[in-house]
Amino acid sequence: MFDKILIANRGEIAVRVIRACREMRIRTVAVYSDVDRESLHVRFADEAYPCGPPPARESYLVMDRILEIAKRSGAQAIHPGYGFLAENGEFADRCESEGIVFIGPSGDVMRSMGDKVTSRQTMEKAGVPIVPGTTERLSDEAIARWIRDVGPPVMVKASAGGGGKGMRLVNNEAEIPQAIARARSEAKSSFGDDGLYVEKFIKQPRHIEIQILADSHGNVIHLFERECSIQRRHQKVIEEAPGNGITPELREKMGEAAVAAAKAVGYRGAGTCEFLMDPQKHFYFLEMNTRVQVEHAITEAITGIDIVKAMIRVAAGEPLGIAQEDVAIHGHAIEARIYAEDPDQNFVPSPGNIVLYRPASGIGVRVDSGVSQGATVTVHYDPMIAKLITWGVDRREAIDRLERALFEFVVKGIKTSIPFHRKVVRHPIFLEGRYDTSFIDAHMEGGKGATEIPSGEKDETRRVAFMLAAIAAYRRDKEQVVRASAVSADGASVEPWKQYGRRAQMRGNLR
Repeated sequence: MFDKILIANRGEIAVRVIRACREMRIRTVAVYSDVDRESLHVRFADEAYPCGPPPARESYLVMDRILEIAKRSGAQAIHPGYGFLAENGEFADRCESEGIVFIGPSGDVMRSMGDKVTSRQTMEKAGVPIVPGTTERLSDEAIARWIRDVGPPVMVKASAGGGGKGMRLVNNEAEIPQAIARARSEAKSSFGDDGLYVEKFIKQPRHIEIQILADSHGNVIHLFERECSIQRRHQKVIEEAPGNGITPELREKMGEAAVAAAKAVGYRGAGTCEFLMDPQKHFYFLEMNTRVQVEHAITEAITGIDIVKAMIRVAAGEPLGIAQEDVAIHGHAIEARIYAEDPDQNFVPSPGNIVLYRPASGIGVRVDSGVSQGATVTVHYDPMIAKLITWGVDRREAIDRLERALFEFVVKGIKTSIPFHRKVVRHPIFLEGRYDTSFIDAHMEGGKGATEIPSGEKDETRRVAFMLAAIAAYRRDKEQVVRASAVSADGASVEPWKQYGRRAQMRGNLR
């Protein structure tokens, strides 16, 4: 077993890994950017080293610097968490060449599963059902021809995609050119790769994923399913385990498919196979995430298995030590992702200082957080500040505890998504478990038109307005937030906002 592990991440996932290491008597090394010097993960770790300026590309994503800190500190292994370098095959290769263990699959496995076209080809050969579509990258002309031949609706998707980026729905032939252009632009800016493929659009889908664990001794097991269908713009908001209405027979089939997928690529560590399920409960492979998932905690809650500890043991060469028949479902768990966003203002980011932080507690409640009272939420990183997880003997008790915990959870100084979560858990369709991925758009006020940073030259207006809305939110200027948010949504003239930005900069409010 390792004596010391470096955590190449920040926020709640870094804290989560540090806690697992401490229970295993493993010393930890944190890295931090200039704005994270006083962060919770820095205070929790045994050692901490600066890694650069606030932008991730100059700090948490600089491989040479992370590896240099690992060697200087004497860390034998690196846990990447999720995001940043977690699914970077080159980084896994670099760790291996430097004699440092990467806690995750090999670089080759990441590359084979990270490229959606390659992974679709691999799954098809392994007998895992995939969404009907293409299994190669296509030119603009080939995409248009395929859509005309098959007929809309279809999804144009980035081959290197993930996190809902580089995806466009085509409802009719007139939308084809713009969908292709926007998908390529977003894919290029997000992943540095504008390759596209096409899938038939599945109407009213549910998003079901299967957690797997695999060691280097040939053992692969699954830890059942998670329901991740409560989403905004393809981003998960609330997850639960097990899934709604998943029969034992269907659970077994999906679990077997996920295990087959892992074996097909020689997987090692913790991973997640994501599936789309249609209303007739036919399921199709979507992608495989080669890292620990944000929502891993709900699987831990219903199985009693510490997934992060399992990752560390597997990376150290130990066998899983548990067989499929040893894993069972106990109760029900739900997770709500708490974001620093204002749901009343189109979910505009809400950076600033947390003047009061009182997380929920009590029986059946777990909070994984990367902040504390007095912390500053910056615009440089993902706005998720905490994960609220509740467990109950059945789904209704888990929901009741989540609703109670959401009322207990107090964050002052910034806006959060907590009020939005309260509305979701009281909605009759959610309570009945009859939802699919369109739930928020179809049933929740404010679900449509979620704010995001757009890409491409044609979106310059919206991009500038988005940043100005963030600045206004930081300054507690509600009127300006509303107006800038409207500009970011409809692409109105941006000139007044450029002038506003210059004035704000002169006053020292724009950093």
